[in-house]
This record gives sequence, structure tokens and C-alpha cells, in this order.
Amino acid sequence: MIGHLRGKIAAKHPPLLLIDVGGVGYELEAPMSTFYGLPAVGAEVTLLTHLVVREDAHILFGFGTDRERSLFRELIKVSGVGPRIALGILSGASVDDFHRSVDTQDVAALTRIPGIGRKTAERLIVEMRDRLKALGGASFAPSTGGTRAAASPQSEAFSALVALGYKPAEVTRLLQSLDPSVVTTEEMIRHALKVAAK
Repeated sequence: MIGHLRGKIAAKHPPLLLIDVGGVGYELEAPMSTFYGLPAVGAEVTLLTHLVVREDAHILFGFGTDRERSLFRELIKVSGVGPRIALGILSGASVDDFHRSVDTQDVAALTRIPGIGRKTAERLIVEMRDRLKALGGASFAPSTGGTRAAASPQSEAFSALVALGYKPAEVTRLLQSLDPSVVTTEEMIRHALKVAAK
């Protein structure tokens, strides 16, 4: 099992990351909560990782904090919640927001996350309540460190939102509703997720 990676960011294409570790490029998938805190391409970064092994692929997931990775690992134990949905949950809600939704049994808040229907939301509330108490930990506040604008930020944001489970037509509507001052891929995704959650 690969526990963490330290290397230079070679490319950022949400939700995909390429990390150069001593000349070897590792492809990772990361939630948007992690992307928001990443430095610019070329900078060094350390990410906690979780390797998912399937018959047809080995997929490495990267996380900026231990709480994100711990929640991801608990989520994929829930029946009907695979790595893709877990990544979508971490992209659509902070760790604390997810804790709050489960604690208050807020099904509506969970169903606003792409890929989460009512039955899955109810299952998450039932199965995650005790697990979240065991996770505990300090209050989580996602970093909003600045990042360099990527090439074709709108198309990058479009691809990332579709990968997170939004329908292309809905993504187009969300991106068209953004303020013109929003120019980077990460900002576009963050604002689009906020609009979608309303």
C-alpha cells in the first residue's frame, strides 16, 4: 500500500493529478477540497494516498488532509458507495459539512451532492453515524490557497464537473451562471458547486 507521495506537481486536470516523484509520474484522483489547497504546477507537494485495486485497474487517490482520507476510507465501506461516489461527496461537501449532515440527518443536503439519491443518503446517515464519531478530530477548514490558471479553464472545469457526476447540460448552465471575474479552473468549480448546492 502506498501511504503518501512527495513530489512536484507535473499537471492538474481536476479531478486528475500527475505527481513527479524522482522521475516517476504518479497519476492520482483527488477531491476538489484537496485541489483548492494545491500550489501551482511545478511546486512540491505531499499528499496522503489510498490505493484501490480492481480487476481492470489500480487507482490511486490523493488527499490533502488525514481527515479527508479517513472519511474516504469509511465512505467506501458503505454498501452502494464506491470510490467515485466517495470522491464526489468530498468534492461536494467539506468533512465538517458531511459530519453535520449526518448528525442532523439532513437527507436533503446529502442528495444535493451529485450521485447521491435519497436511498443512498439515508443509508449514509444510518451507516456513517457511529463511524464518524470514531473519526472525531479537529474542525476542518479547507485551504483556499491561490493556484495558477490552467489552459482552457472553462473546459477543465466542465470535464471535472462531469467527472463528479453532473450532467453536461447542467454543467453548461452552471458555468454560464458564473461571474466573469471567476477565471481559474478551481474557482469555476468551487463557484459552480456552490450554485448547484442552492
